Amino acid sequence: MGGNQRQDQSRVSHGSGQFERAQFRSIGDGVVIEPGVLVFHPENIEIGEDVYIGHYTILKGYYRGRMAIGSGAWIGQQCFFHSGGNLIIGKNVGIGPGVKIITSYHAEEGISKPILHSRIELSPVVIEDDADIGIGAIILPGVLIGRGAQVGAGAVVTRNVSAYAVVAGAPAQLLRMR
Repeated sequence: MGGNQRQDQSRVSHGSGQFERAQFRSIGDGVVIEPGVLVFHPENIEIGEDVYIGHYTILKGYYRGRMAIGSGAWIGQQCFFHSGGNLIIGKNVGIGPGVKIITSYHAEEGISKPILHSRIELSPVVIEDDADIGIGAIILPGVLIGRGAQVGAGAVVTRNVSAYAVVAGAPAQLLRMR
C-alpha cells in the first residue's frame, strides 16, 4: 500500500469457519455437529460427550479464551457463541435455537473515539449444569446462570441468574423459583 493508505487490521478475514474434529482442544464421543456449523479457533474449544450442535450454529472461538461445552448439552440451530472472555456451558444444558451468548463488549471511552474503535473488554459467561435457555435468548458478558435455572424465550440476560430461578423478559426478571 502506498501513500497515506493503510490496511485497517480490524478488517481482516477471520477465516472460513471450516474445521476438522482433530482441530478441537478436545471432543468427546457421540458428538453430533450438524451441517452448516461454523467453528473458529477450534484449538480453544472443548466439547464433552453426547453433545448435539444444531445446523448453522457459529462457535466463535477466539485466539485466546476458552469455550467448554459439557457432556449431554443440546444446542439448537442458528446459535451464536462468542468465547473471547471464556464461555463455560455445563452438563445437560439445553440451549434453544437462535440463542446468542456474548463475552465481549466495547469499553466506553468518551465521545472522542467511535465506539467501534474503543478497546474490547472481555468478561466470562458461565452456564451451570442442568440449566435451560429458551429460544432466541441473549446472554450478555459477565453473566452466571445457576444450576437448573430456566431462561425464557427471547430474554435478555444482563445479570446473574440464581440456581433454579425462572427468568424472562428484556431485561430478564425473576418470575419464580423452580
